[in-house]
Amino acid sequence: MIDTHCHLYDKKLYHKLDEIVDNAKNANIKKMICIGDRLSTSEQSINISEQYKNIYASVGIHPHEAKDAPKEYLDQLKNKATHKKVVAIGEIGLDYHYNFSDPIIQKNIFSEQLELANQLNLPTIVHCRDSDDDLYACIKDSKNNNGVIHCFASNLEFAYKMIDLGYFISFTGMITFVKDLEIVIKEINLENIMIETDSPYLAPIPFRGKTNQPAYVGEIAKKIAEIKKIDIEEVIKQTSENAYSLFKKLSN
Repeated sequence: MIDTHCHLYDKKLYHKLDEIVDNAKNANIKKMICIGDRLSTSEQSINISEQYKNIYASVGIHPHEAKDAPKEYLDQLKNKATHKKVVAIGEIGLDYHYNFSDPIIQKNIFSEQLELANQLNLPTIVHCRDSDDDLYACIKDSKNNNGVIHCFASNLEFAYKMIDLGYFISFTGMITFVKDLEIVIKEINLENIMIETDSPYLAPIPFRGKTNQPAYVGEIAKKIAEIKKIDIEEVIKQTSENAYSLFKKLSN
């Protein structure tokens, strides 16, 4: 399996990273992508990827951090993205649930990073919360058709709209305790699905309430298999193929 989204620099995980990586290996997790969500954590993600052969990185500015992006942030991201283990631009997107940054600023920063991804021919890792319409519009306007909606938490209609744009849909441990997501998983094709933990957040049942880690991504695969009434090995094989298809540098 591939955990396509985790935050290994988080203080809940970083102090025991060797153990976390060993746990992942023992749970049949072949590769992990450590996700940058600001300039500092993008750099930390790269540093972690240099320490472990099976960890890769992404670089980006999260919508929560959009208001604090320095003027030269695009140049810094572009420079970081040249690293051989940076597989994507992300975590980028829109979040109107918390509105830590003004929506206009969020949209500007998001659109600029979509354009950067286009320029660099890198996929995007997109955060979307209570912002479906604007997010769809930004992606469509950018003509970006090479990304994933991470931690999907919307409805089936939105899933289909994003798939039509060429995006994958990625699920976290939320699917083990949010019933509404089951209809999305049931209806969309396995060829459009990826799996992730979003560690250290959103631990799946039966680890709910504990610190999440990549080793638990198998619970997401297990739940998808249960919902779709297929063998878990089919889920593992296809979601891994999907990850390699989107994140080309994972094969390096």
